[in-house]
Amino acid sequence: MSTSAARVLPRVLGVLTAAYSVAIIVSPKLLAKPCKLTRADGVVPPEVATVIRAVGVRDAASGLALVTAPAGAALHAAVAVRVVSDFGDAAVFGLTLPDAATKAKAAGVAAAWGTLCAYSGRHTG
Repeated sequence: MSTSAARVLPRVLGVLTAAYSVAIIVSPKLLAKPCKLTRADGVVPPEVATVIRAVGVRDAASGLALVTAPAGAALHAAVAVRVVSDFGDAAVFGLTLPDAATKAKAAGVAAAWGTLCAYSGRHTG
């Protein structure tokens, strides 16, 4: 990957993170359903929606930080926050979701996104 493309990658990941985060704030079911956190009738319990929206706000902020941080230390810090958040999500999902397949899927997606974000931080100087 060229150096200029490598410098764009964290910005693109930031936009995608922020967009998905806004989507789960508006519709918590987008995250609750694949994590099997809905009721049998498909409704997201209010307490689950609250936590998902809080995660969405956190992730929207970290995504916007990836987009707006100046190159160098600030961008490195923004990448680090995103990576820690994703690996933290992977750990929580992997330990607490309802069944093994759901745990593996959700934790895997979070860990993969964290790994991609970590990779994007390699040339942010």
